[in-house]
Amino acid sequence: MTGKQSSDALKPLAFAILHSLTPSDVTTIFYDECVEKLPDVIDGDAVVFSVETLAAKRVYTLARQYKQENPNLKIIMGGFHPTAVPDEALLYADTVVTGDAEPVWGNLITDLRSGALKPLYTSTNDLMLSFNKTNHSIFAGKKYAKIGVVQWKRGCLFNCDFCSIRAFYKSCVIEREIDDVLREIADMKEKIFFIADDNLFHDRNKLKVFLTKLVPLKKKWGCQISVNVAKDFEILDLMKKSGCIMAIVGFESLNESTLTEIGKQQRVAEYDNAVRVIHSYGIMFYATFIFGYSNDTFDSFGHVYDFVMKHKLAIVNFNPLMVMPGTSLYDELNKQDKLIDPQWWLSENYSYGDATHYPDNMTPEQLAEGCKKLRYKFYSLRSILWRMFKPVNIRHLFVFALINAISYIEIRRKQKLKHGGDDHL
Repeated sequence: MTGKQSSDALKPLAFAILHSLTPSDVTTIFYDECVEKLPDVIDGDAVVFSVETLAAKRVYTLARQYKQENPNLKIIMGGFHPTAVPDEALLYADTVVTGDAEPVWGNLITDLRSGALKPLYTSTNDLMLSFNKTNHSIFAGKKYAKIGVVQWKRGCLFNCDFCSIRAFYKSCVIEREIDDVLREIADMKEKIFFIADDNLFHDRNKLKVFLTKLVPLKKKWGCQISVNVAKDFEILDLMKKSGCIMAIVGFESLNESTLTEIGKQQRVAEYDNAVRVIHSYGIMFYATFIFGYSNDTFDSFGHVYDFVMKHKLAIVNFNPLMVMPGTSLYDELNKQDKLIDPQWWLSENYSYGDATHYPDNMTPEQLAEGCKKLRYKFYSLRSILWRMFKPVNIRHLFVFALINAISYIEIRRKQKLKHGGDDHL
């Protein structure tokens, strides 16, 4: 986002997958600004960027500078942001890929070789190309967090109005073969891994098969999953037996009206029991909350803080509502003229942690400051020590201490950093 390296970066699977699909006689070099300084010049035929909205300004800056240094360089962009706003991306790129890149990657490489690169490649997101194993060789020598990453499925059946995943995949969920995923996990050098699926609790029967086969591998893992899993004791038991130590759960709000506004099917009244149940299976929580919907007030910050401290949750994200292009929320707030800037991701005034819209019951500055105070308070040394003394957190004390230490550092480092970084490399 800002041109700065971070201590919590995980391996970006998209590039490893594309590397697996690239002909062996094509020379590829991979750079990741999250963990290393980028070169001043790209001495090649093309540079490919994967672009999320929060990184768009930085990518456009790099594209402009690399093109100046090497006028023959082809700039290719794909990912969530170019898919949402391809016309904007084409102002900075020679070629834009919308949708998942894998189905069109072979054609793109062929066209690049023949000098016939098209300005737009439109991919469908209704299939996931079969491959036995992601080629991780491009990550060699790079200092990522010592957590493996694997993906089984993409997409989510839920219809949250703020979610870029839903905007990208619509109602489609695509997947790999279970045995291919398990082979990849078995070959991982890391003892702990993260399943990068948007919601692991999608197909109960297949999940049961997956978890049963995962047990003998004796790994530790985390995932993103719906809070609804708290009602399925058989799945929770298999998650525990197969080594699950942390679940990322999007609670989003403690206001029933806000959940309805978002499009969430879960109910606030179920939250307390859901936390107790999942904790009883030895699984820590990484909870996420969003502030800034029409029913949110100053009291919302305090209610959420009391909830997360009562349950001594391991990790919590407190975020101002990020209005992402391509989502139904963006379209609605833009129509209502509630966006601070329709292209806030390019604004010179936008910094990490700022609000992107005008909330109904507070100012944008108050929204940003409320989230900042919650982050600082939750990740204070006093709070970390208080939350540590919970049986489930003590059980996974090393992981708990490590992720809280990283969060303590990264939250304070990123706050108010300007998006896009410097104007030079």
